Amino acid sequence: MGGGAAGPHRLTILLYLLIKVIDVNGVIGARLRHRHGRKVSSLACKNSGPGLVRLGASFGLFPCRIPEPSPRPFLLQHLRFREDLKWILFCADVPSLIQEGPQCGLVALWMAGSLLALPQDVPLERIVALARERGYTAHGEMFSAASMARLAEEVFGCQAELLAGGLGEPNRSRILQHLISGRPLLVPYDEDFNHEPCKKRGHKAHWAVGAGVLLGVPGPALSPDYEEDAELKGLFYPASSKPPPPLPDPPEAIYLLCKQGKSWHYQLWDYQQLCESNLQLAQLAPSRTTDGKVYVVPPGGLLAGLCGQVLLLRP
Repeated sequence: MGGGAAGPHRLTILLYLLIKVIDVNGVIGARLRHRHGRKVSSLACKNSGPGLVRLGASFGLFPCRIPEPSPRPFLLQHLRFREDLKWILFCADVPSLIQEGPQCGLVALWMAGSLLALPQDVPLERIVALARERGYTAHGEMFSAASMARLAEEVFGCQAELLAGGLGEPNRSRILQHLISGRPLLVPYDEDFNHEPCKKRGHKAHWAVGAGVLLGVPGPALSPDYEEDAELKGLFYPASSKPPPPLPDPPEAIYLLCKQGKSWHYQLWDYQQLCESNLQLAQLAPSRTTDGKVYVVPPGGLLAGLCGQVLLLRP
């Protein structure tokens, strides 16, 4: 495992986040909207705590169905934390949309738009149409991060910063501060059967939007910029009445909260695992080359178009 946390601690984080969704954040409202003839779930909490996800969420470990009506006692009984770390959660609320065909990048871009303070929603059809008009895609695929950046700037009127060299240093600190500030990132990676990052040399290339981060930090105390959870010691949030605090340095464990177009749930991914997946995108899947379709692939293929590239979006 990367990021300094062992497997059991990933389960710990999963269980805690599910508890937060169910009880601690108060009443969770599920806004079901119909866009493009499909149901879209965007979840929000009544109070000012970090908005998370619906019951039965899959956070990247495994699909988890929560027993109803009250799973909280069971989860509390099995909850454990690494007591040597303090856990800080930052998470923005983004809507979900299930992709149709190879539209993962365009769907991820649509989801990211919710965090860019747009004057009005931009429908997915508009994003797809513009991508085709500009020659960025044929069937919804996006094999060029540079084209994704240009598309984002045109469709949203936002700033798109394209980082090369992956999610590791020197980019890591900038990426984490970006997420802490409530801004989205777009990241290509290889998708495993459970949507987690894997290493398939680009044969399972996929896009996700990053909307939050969970940090495990050492030290005896945190600054007043953070408020401890009232029920679970060791869990902290940024104080809601203050601007985003500086990044705690250095975190020993890092997990990203992401969404992608094949599930409406947030997923919790080990940062190093995503970093490694992003850095090995090298080849178009053989199935793409033999399916009789023509795709828009940049010169140099995935190695030039996606490998080691991350996109930061700002209003």
